[in-house]
Amino acid sequence: MRGTTKLVVCGVAIIAAIVSYRHAYAVVTEYGESGITAIMIPLTIDGLVYAASMVILHSARVGIKAPWLAWLLLWVGIAATLAANVAHGWRNGMVGSIVAAWPAVALVGCYEMLMWLVRSNARENPTSRHEIADIDQQAVHAYKESVRVASPLSERRLAERFGKSRRWARSIMERAASEESLPEGSESR
Repeated sequence: MRGTTKLVVCGVAIIAAIVSYRHAYAVVTEYGESGITAIMIPLTIDGLVYAASMVILHSARVGIKAPWLAWLLLWVGIAATLAANVAHGWRNGMVGSIVAAWPAVALVGCYEMLMWLVRSNARENPTSRHEIADIDQQAVHAYKESVRVASPLSERRLAERFGKSRRWARSIMERAASEESLPEGSESR
C-alpha cells in the first residue's frame, strides 16, 4: 500500500510541478523577465520548497528539531508558488485563479505527503546503532512513537502488528507509559 501511495503521490506531484512551473514562467515573462532569468525564477520557488523540506526531513531522521529557518522558508516557498499560480489565473477572475492555483496546492500537498511517508518509514525501520533488538522493546518503541505523532496504536493494532495477544499489547502499553513517567535516562530494561 505504501509503495502504490508513493507512486501516485509522485505522479501527481510531477504533473502538478510541470503545470505550476508553466504558470510561474508565464507570470515571470509577463512582468518583464526573459531568457535564462525567466526560466530560473520559477525553479527557485519550487527549489526552495524542496530544500526546506529536505532539511526538515533530515532533522526528523536524526531526531533533532528542524531549524525555524527551514519552516519559514518552506512556508515562504509555498506562498510564492501559490501566488504565482493565482496571478496566472487572475485575468480569468476568481474561478480562473482557483483553477490556476490548483497545481500549486496539489504539488505542495503531494510533496509534503511524500515527505511524511518517508519520515514515518524511517521511524518505523530504525537502522542506526540504537536499533532495537528484542520484540518487546520494538513494540514499546513503536507504541511510544505512535503516541508521539498523536496517532496512538490501539491494543488490537499493536497485538496484530507484532503477532502477539492483546494482553501482551496491554502490558507493552503499560510499560511504555511507565517508562515515560521515569526521569530521563532511567528507563527500565
